Amino acid sequence: MMNELLTQTIDLISGNPADKRVEIRNYFKKTYAIDEALFKLLKHDATYYKRADPLRHPLIFYLGHTAVFFMNKLILAGLVKERVNPHFESIFAIGVDEMSWDDLNENHYDWPDVSAVWEYRERVKEVVLKVIDHTPLEMPISWENPFWIIMMGIEHERIHLETSSVLIRQLPIEEINTGAFGTICEDTGEAPENSFVSVEGGTVTLGKPKNHAYYGWDNEYGNYTEEVAPFKAGEMLISNGEFKQFIDAGGYENRNYWTGEGWSWCTYKEAQYPLFWEKDPQGFKLRLVDRIVEMPWSWPVEVNYLEAKAYANWLSEQDGKSYRLPSEAEWYKMAQENGLKDKPVLAENVNINLQQFASPMPVNKNKTGAFYDLAGNVWQWTENPITGFPGFKVHPLYDDFTTPTFDGKHNIIKGGSWISTGNEATYFARYAFRRHFYQHAGFRVVESDVPLVIREDSYEYDEAVAQSCEMNYGKSRLGIENFSVQLAKISKELIQGKYGVKALDLNCDTGRTVFELAPYVSEITGLDFSARFIKMAVDMQTKGFVRYVTKDENELVFYHDAQLKELGLENADHIQFMQADANNIKPIYTGYDLVIAPNILEELYNPIQFLKSIHERINDRGFLVLGSTYDWQRNDLNTEMWPGGYKQDGEPITSLDGISKILNTYFERVEAPIDINYTIPYSSRKVEVRTSEITIWRKN
Repeated sequence: MMNELLTQTIDLISGNPADKRVEIRNYFKKTYAIDEALFKLLKHDATYYKRADPLRHPLIFYLGHTAVFFMNKLILAGLVKERVNPHFESIFAIGVDEMSWDDLNENHYDWPDVSAVWEYRERVKEVVLKVIDHTPLEMPISWENPFWIIMMGIEHERIHLETSSVLIRQLPIEEINTGAFGTICEDTGEAPENSFVSVEGGTVTLGKPKNHAYYGWDNEYGNYTEEVAPFKAGEMLISNGEFKQFIDAGGYENRNYWTGEGWSWCTYKEAQYPLFWEKDPQGFKLRLVDRIVEMPWSWPVEVNYLEAKAYANWLSEQDGKSYRLPSEAEWYKMAQENGLKDKPVLAENVNINLQQFASPMPVNKNKTGAFYDLAGNVWQWTENPITGFPGFKVHPLYDDFTTPTFDGKHNIIKGGSWISTGNEATYFARYAFRRHFYQHAGFRVVESDVPLVIREDSYEYDEAVAQSCEMNYGKSRLGIENFSVQLAKISKELIQGKYGVKALDLNCDTGRTVFELAPYVSEITGLDFSARFIKMAVDMQTKGFVRYVTKDENELVFYHDAQLKELGLENADHIQFMQADANNIKPIYTGYDLVIAPNILEELYNPIQFLKSIHERINDRGFLVLGSTYDWQRNDLNTEMWPGGYKQDGEPITSLDGISKILNTYFERVEAPIDINYTIPYSSRKVEVRTSEITIWRKN
């Protein structure tokens, strides 16, 4: 039966609609069937309600979850109008990771009968088949195509084929039907001798092209280039036999080998050996998904990242060399140098896609180029916490697939395992788990003296900073042009035709005006009081993109990825961003031909002092572009610090009157004030409109 269910992910570009509909239909049916075959391993209904892992729901949740996912996404896409079971489609919807919004309190659930969930799955199957049969299909199938949503449900279920098998592997063996899910490998010899292979350095480009033929998850797309230094890597994955040496050396008792996070986990779990190992008086055995076998020392060890890292640290001490796990870019470098091909399944001669065994196998059997198991057998932990590549965007119907893992706590695994199917068995597949989690995952060791630089491209959740990013780099609202762009246009006109212009933005926020003006000046500096805001400007400068989260409505949010190139902007060496107090600027910030001070007066604790001293920063005949809402009360500014906006001797003194009185000593105003409207977004449906009066001054 298992061979009849084997298939691979679908080419979504080639072919005609009629044939592609049949292909997707069959792919769906086989996916549904192989997932259900896995659950037939459970002997008793009572087993479905046991929690194999305290950080996971019981198996009954996962039986219902993949079907519910189909329904919820089809409803969101408008492909289905009526729900099959609203209650099921709520309780089986969320709770697959260790996130704050995953409600794992069993007191909050009254799980239905197993038979009811199986029946529900059948009803959903009928709905999905009807959608496949009757939804208009045009080729190619891209993100916007309704069949992308169907593929999303299929590939999602294939992910859970693997994650559910990991949970079943942790259930009591007496409650599992042995031999009901594929054939295991019988080759269980001693651990082979491992060695290191040299890998040349070079440039590696990561990221899946948008027009790629196979379905991809959001985190796969984008473009990122990294320079990889030469390194050496283990010819094979670390075997159970090799890892046993770490155990025998007291590796689980010596905190020197563990990271702080790792030692906390190790002591909390009282770990003495890997999770899937079992010890009895005769020695170690290995728990597989559906049976326990004598320890196959030649198979790859399956551990979490924390254990893998501890082993590498121990080995470093033993050999006096610098060992660690490979980076994601180093995995790609090995793959590219050794001919691992981008196919629907990574390669034919690897233990992947259930095409060889329903278990791991020896680490010295499947060779691609100079390495064994570049793909397949077990996933390989990397040193990289997952983040998106530049150009990353979330799919509007599944915006929480990857972004919750962009927290620096989820490390990437590469290469797939024996049970990786569909998208998981493809070259660009990127999955990540918390470092203490178990998958069918092991590792290989890399030798390198070059310090590893880890990108930290997590999303900015700080409301004020994210709001600034949206104002600077987000879409226009209410038909009002971006304030920074409007301000830059005014400033460009002042310096048009001038060469060697040196410019200063005194309230640069998250940097848009600086980037807009950079092509027109020889040097430009952006200052801001807040390091939080400056960090985003620097990120945009150094990485070419920023990521932030804004509110949609209530608890719903949007994830944004803003890129310089997409905005038609480029980075430049003559840009710098620094933190500074505009009321107390360092002397080095002087000699400018253009100073922009957008909406800064109302944020200062002493705007009058600022106005009296700003001439010291500007060259003769240089320009000051001043913008203000004159809202002195917004930040509770003391009235004696107001330049205007009050009555004196019964007569009104406007803010412009007061500002002019101060600036006229050193400046002349060159044209009439200009009102610029701009928006401040609080949510998708709450936007505040403000007006800043722009005045332009030339120093005498």
